[in-house]
Amino acid sequence: MKAVHSPFGIGPSVSLFTLGTMRAVRSPEQMYEVVKAAYLAGINHIETAPAYGSAENFLGEALKQLDSQRITPDGGWVITSKLLPGISLSKGKKQLKEILSKLGLKKINNLAVHGLNLQEHLNWALNEEGAELLQWAEENNLIEQVGFSSHGKFSLIQKAIESNRFQFCSLHLHLLDQARLPLAKQALNAGMGVMAISPADKGGQLQNPSQTLIEDCFPIAPLELAYRFLLSQGISTLTVGASKAKDLEIAKKLANANSLLNELEISSLNKMQRESSRRLGLYKCGQCSQCIPCPKKVPIPEILRLRNLLIGSQLEVFTKERYRLIGKAGHWWETVDASACENCGDCLPRCPNKLEIPALLKETHQKLSGESKRRLWG
Repeated sequence: MKAVHSPFGIGPSVSLFTLGTMRAVRSPEQMYEVVKAAYLAGINHIETAPAYGSAENFLGEALKQLDSQRITPDGGWVITSKLLPGISLSKGKKQLKEILSKLGLKKINNLAVHGLNLQEHLNWALNEEGAELLQWAEENNLIEQVGFSSHGKFSLIQKAIESNRFQFCSLHLHLLDQARLPLAKQALNAGMGVMAISPADKGGQLQNPSQTLIEDCFPIAPLELAYRFLLSQGISTLTVGASKAKDLEIAKKLANANSLLNELEISSLNKMQRESSRRLGLYKCGQCSQCIPCPKKVPIPEILRLRNLLIGSQLEVFTKERYRLIGKAGHWWETVDASACENCGDCLPRCPNKLEIPALLKETHQKLSGESKRRLWG
């Protein structure tokens, strides 16, 4: 059966899964292995970036080798690369030319602003040198369409979507964190392509879930349920950051699985949510965000979301890793952790569930704080 493809902005349609290349940078042989496995899994879309180290060099070599063996998807590969915001026009032109040279291509399908996380990034893309750069790339037929990836706030992403400048976006969309799903629906309704960033790893390290989550989702594996949930919502494509061919087996299994959830999947989803709520009891954060802004800029909903996952689904490794990254990843993640709370009580009257928010923040900090590990890239 031929893999299902989804519309993706004004460019070529893409497979339901996208190969992310940042985990295949150990050697050219590793990249060749995962790109070939992607082809065999029905994938036609590859996502890369200069920020991924040797990824583009290795990918260019792999594509050339596979092309010589006539291993190419029908219609060819669809390639997405990215440029960091804020660079000068001259540097941006040079980087895009280097991307094309490394990939061995005269043109790529999709160019994204890599990490449109701050208002200044959006200004750069819409009104400053970024706008000139993107227009230059289009006018010189070096790219087909422009998009963005974002780890930013809801309001910023909404502004980017409503600017009508972008034809696709890459967002954090997860089964266990559905806060940005309305943004994805808005983008889809506007005719944009939508790519889910790391729904497995950033979505809760679901490739290695807790035993509790496995039991809550039984008989469906948490990762499969997460993928099926997003595809059933109409998300164009989901990234899989593969480091070996085996990582793409589930993408092959679900290459056509964008139908509505079936009864068993709905039952599994409901059981997972019910069990999580039971463990959290009266102390579950409903993620309404009415508690913010905090005078000390504590990202209360995000921290209590990690608490929900820690207690509700026993995702200890994931929640510790994410919490310990706070303040250590620049604009890519939160900058203030729960220790900044001074128990002022400003948030208390705004919480519809009457949660003792300062106490829950303190508890979360005690459970999750510690030394952080290095990020995968940059």
